[in-house]
Parts: sequence; structure tokens; C-alpha cells
Amino acid sequence: MAKKKRQTKAKKSSKKRTKKGTKSPSIVSQLKKLLTDGWRWLFNWIKQTWTRRITAVLLALLFVVVLGMYAVAQWYIISNQDRPYIMGATFIQPYAEFYGLDPEETLTAITDDLGFEHLRLVSYWNVHEPEQGEYDFTDLDWQFEHAEERDISVSLAIGLRQPRWPECHMPTWAEHMEMEEWYPHLKDYMEVVIDRYKDSPVLVSYQLENEFLLEVFGHCPDHTRERLVDSFNFVKELDPTRPVIVSRSNNATPSWPVGEPRADIIGASIYKRVWDGTLTERYFEYPLPPWFYAFLAGGAKLTTGVDTVIHELQAESWLPRGMDMRTASTEELYKSMNPDMLADRFEYGRATAIREIDLWGVEWWYSRKVNDGDSSLWDVAREQLRYTDQLNQEIVN
Repeated sequence: MAKKKRQTKAKKSSKKRTKKGTKSPSIVSQLKKLLTDGWRWLFNWIKQTWTRRITAVLLALLFVVVLGMYAVAQWYIISNQDRPYIMGATFIQPYAEFYGLDPEETLTAITDDLGFEHLRLVSYWNVHEPEQGEYDFTDLDWQFEHAEERDISVSLAIGLRQPRWPECHMPTWAEHMEMEEWYPHLKDYMEVVIDRYKDSPVLVSYQLENEFLLEVFGHCPDHTRERLVDSFNFVKELDPTRPVIVSRSNNATPSWPVGEPRADIIGASIYKRVWDGTLTERYFEYPLPPWFYAFLAGGAKLTTGVDTVIHELQAESWLPRGMDMRTASTEELYKSMNPDMLADRFEYGRATAIREIDLWGVEWWYSRKVNDGDSSLWDVAREQLRYTDQLNQEIVN
């Protein structure tokens, strides 16, 4: 009897030891099992049909491509982290006049109040040679004098296609001519412009033609690459001391230094929110992250050694076709650009790691402040420029 009790206790004790010594699977082993089961399921799913195999290969290739793009972008961001930002603005006198603004007062506010340190100026052919052989550079002269007094660097747009609608600014006396006839006249005009301003100490670059290959936007008589190449060589002959910026297209088909001419600097435009008047008839937000432009700039730098600048960073509204920036409601204007979006746009531009950035739409900000009594856009721009100055101080120090 005593022996049976001892055996029973021994069995119970053994059960307790077995129960106590048993461990549940660890988190690591569970994850390993989950991954193993997952890969086994994926492999079995893929091998069932050729369609699935092809899909899997394409997805894998896409992953590798995106990963490579991201790696180039990160390389570019890191390589530029010690370079300060140069924040600039495009100023166009006819656009300031479009809003009923005083051009000199507007430019003074842009440089002295906001504090932009760089300007992109334009040299419209139809403005400065309204009659064949008769030149009037009154407006561009005072703009250069303004920049020289404040030691503000200038990039001068030259050629037929320049910023703002209708993109190509041809004088009426040349409109009836064939390209073989008007192009020599354009070169004569470009030579006059370059000879007039190439001795200015603040002129740092030329921008030759604006988004030259973008045929779907604007009214232009010619988009042939041969003319662009010839114009590029012509400018370099007239002033070999300054770099020439070339921007081939917009962010829908980003500029890449493929083919001639090989620009000294690549110009990229960034538009985030626009009105799509072709397919959807609604506002459209480009989903491209900032690192996408870092990839483009980094890829260009690695393959050609050429730097990239943002010559147009959207900072004004893009309205539906037929609407007027002067009469559209604030509600409509703010659908594609409002103070919060403007702050985000500054941040987006800085996040690309491209260090030279020209904002697009400063005349509109000033019109909102002066004509509409709404300084919110202006105030955000001033705040963002001050913040950029702080970042630059941290970089320099």
C-alpha cells in the first residue's frame, strides 16, 4: 500500500516537472514560422500561373528601381547638407502691372521687406523691341539697377519662350514670318540684350528658353531641338563667362540632361496642385514626394556632373480655365494655394535638397496684400524666409 502511494506521488511529481519545464514558443520562433509560412504561400501562389509569375517579376523590378532611386536621392540629400539655401523669386513687370501694382514698389517690397537674395528677371522680345530695330530697355534697366544697389544676384531669361503666358513673347511685326526669317531677328535681339547686361556685376546666369520642349502648354511657333542647340551655342559665344540654365519641360516629364544642348545648369519646375483641364476637369495634386526631385538632381549630378536649380516652385493659385486671378473668389483661389499650402511649399522645396529655389507668384502675394487687404500669404512668405535664414546660419556655423 505504501509502495503504491510512493509510485502515485512520483508520477504526480513527474507530471508537475514536465508541465513546469514546458515552454511556449518564443516571439522570434513565431515570427520565423510566420515568415516561413508566408514565403511558402507566396511561392505556391506565384508558381500556379504564368500571369502571376510575370506580375511577381515586374513588382520585384519596380521595387528594385524605386529602392535605387531612393538611394540616389539620399546620397544627394546628404551631399548637399552643408550647402546653404539661396531663395529667389521670379519678378515680371507686366505681371505686376496686370494686378494694377506699381512695379518699382512691388519689387522693393519683394527684396527689402521679404528679403529675397536672388531674382529671375525676364527680357520679353515683344516688350523691348516693339518695332523692328527699335529697342526700349527702360524697365529692365531699372530692375538691374535695383539689384545692383542691393547686391542681389540675377538670372536673366532670354530667348523667345520665357516665363508667363502665352510663353512665347513674339512682337507683332514678326508673327507673320516663317522661322527662317524671324529666328535671325531673334538672335539679333538676344545679342543686344546680352551685350547690354553682361557687364553687370550681379548677373550670375542666363536661362535660355523656358521649358522649351513643353509643346502642350503655351502658344509657340517652334519647339525644334536644333534651334535650342543653336541658341545655346550662340549665347555661349556672346558670353562664355556665365553658365546657361536650360529647362526642357515641367514636372510632368521632368528635365533630364539627355541629348543636346548640354546645359551648364539644369532648371526644374515644381507644380504641386493644378487645375486639370484635359481629362478630369478638377484640381489635381501631383503625388511626387520631395525625394523624387532629389533623385532627379542626384541622378543628373552623378551622370553628367551638372547641378540642378528649381527655377519655378509653384507658390500661386492655378485656376480653372476662364477664371481671372484678379476677380476669382478667395475660396476658389485658396483651393490650389493658401497660406498653409504656401508654408508647405517652402518646406517641400527645402526637402528636395536642391539649394537654389526661385518662388513663382510673388506679385500675386503682394496684390493680395495691397489690393485685397489680405497679407496672410505675404506674412507666411516672410516667416518662411526668416526660417530659411536661420537654417543657413546653422549650416554655416
